[in-house]
Amino acid sequence: MTAALIKNLRETLARVRGALMRRGRNAHEADDLVQEAWVRLACYERDQPVERPEAFLMRTALNLSVDAYRAQTTRGEEVLVEDVVIIDIMPTAEATLLAKERLERLSVGISRMSDTTRNIFLAHRIDGLTVVELARLHGLSTTTVHKHIAKATLQLTTWMEGW
Repeated sequence: MTAALIKNLRETLARVRGALMRRGRNAHEADDLVQEAWVRLACYERDQPVERPEAFLMRTALNLSVDAYRAQTTRGEEVLVEDVVIIDIMPTAEATLLAKERLERLSVGISRMSDTTRNIFLAHRIDGLTVVELARLHGLSTTTVHKHIAKATLQLTTWMEGW
């Protein structure tokens, strides 16, 4: 290639790159699209001559830009693995151990309740039975069921204090 052809080619590639950047592409994206357009021009010229290579480059680069934009909007933005921050939400070994200890203490607190209070409290909190259902099931008034639930809650709150 002569110096004049190289200069002409550089100017053409710079114009294509500038057109891409005016349409919202950053410098890196524009360079990639210009390179891809250049490769397509070279492949196309193997089979047939191109009368206006500058126009071919410009049209190809702009079409590639549109295709990339459409792909990005349908698939979402591509993210490099290096740019992803992975957050480990698993509890630490210490937090797991403390949770087990709290659960053991809670179990002891529940076992210290009377049978009726424990059964009503667990049926209400764990099984989701309503106060009316519990009253009917145990043959008690709703006020008494409320008292059992309040008593159990107070006992457990006091028992678990500081944990």
